[in-house]
Amino acid sequence: MDNCSDFIKKREFLNNLIFDKGNTQTKRFFNLDSMAYKGGEIPMKYKELMGLVGSLVLRCNDCIAYHIFQCKKNGVSDGEFTEACDIGLIIGGSIVIPHLREAYKVWFED
Repeated sequence: MDNCSDFIKKREFLNNLIFDKGNTQTKRFFNLDSMAYKGGEIPMKYKELMGLVGSLVLRCNDCIAYHIFQCKKNGVSDGEFTEACDIGLIIGGSIVIPHLREAYKVWFED
């Protein structure tokens, strides 16, 4: 999955730029984001599925891709992925469809 590798490298490079140049508030926000997705009462797998649904509703393709890669890393099945996408579609409505297409493309590409 070259797309995943390229995406992760670009994201890591840009995050490092932010960590190097950003202020304390920005770094705190990034830390809060990281901590929210760590394992806890809700397993990481389900947190990433929630992140995917939220990203679909907010229509952020980079966020969708990131959460898809994390879902795969945490053992989400094809069925769980499609059900989560259905929830995103129901919540967000038809405006989500272009982003749903991208999500399916990223999920099923190898």
